[in-house]
Amino acid sequence: MMLRPGRARGYVLLACAWLLVVLSGLVWSFDYDRARVLQLAQSRYGASAVQAVEAWFDLMERGPAASEPDTLRMVNDFWNSRVQGSTDQAVWGQEDYWATPLESLGKRAGDCEDYVIGKYFSLIRLGVAPEKLRFVYVRARIGGIGSQESIAHMVLGYYPTPNAEPLVLDNLVGTILPASQRRDLTPVFSFNAQGIYAGGQTTSVDRISRWRDLLTRMQQEGFQP
Repeated sequence: MMLRPGRARGYVLLACAWLLVVLSGLVWSFDYDRARVLQLAQSRYGASAVQAVEAWFDLMERGPAASEPDTLRMVNDFWNSRVQGSTDQAVWGQEDYWATPLESLGKRAGDCEDYVIGKYFSLIRLGVAPEKLRFVYVRARIGGIGSQESIAHMVLGYYPTPNAEPLVLDNLVGTILPASQRRDLTPVFSFNAQGIYAGGQTTSVDRISRWRDLLTRMQQEGFQP
């Protein structure tokens, strides 16, 4: 049977629309093999790690809160309370190591990047669009008002719209605040799965080798980031 041109175009448009739905679902998803991850938690870190990972899964599987800001607070509080701030040298014996969420919960310790990683994937699982979230490298001023001392630091930025002022999720300051109220932070650059943002330009995130390595290790643990 031959299709009329108008009807054929209709089928093509319908197929394209369906493909976009499928692709968007792939981009927005974060899934995991629950049994495999829990087995690794037990074998690597013991019963306390299993409890921590189960609490994380329960957080994500109960679904988002009533509003997106409430979901941000829920996730921010979870990771800030479950992981103790430390250094990569103390936890992993390395100068710079990006831990998977399983590793951070297993060790119950991590540095700034590890908090951001856990929060980022948790929020994606809870339905926050990935393009609203960015890993933000900053210089964080320490030592109080008037201090000129600063450290390299990372926070998670949440952008409700592309040009909006971001909210800052941080392990140093538990309250989520607009960036304009975090005068102790000086942004350097930011990135997410869509790219690296610096100086008004966007480049490929593949340039960040630690990001690629993180995703590979998460896949080996049973995650589908």
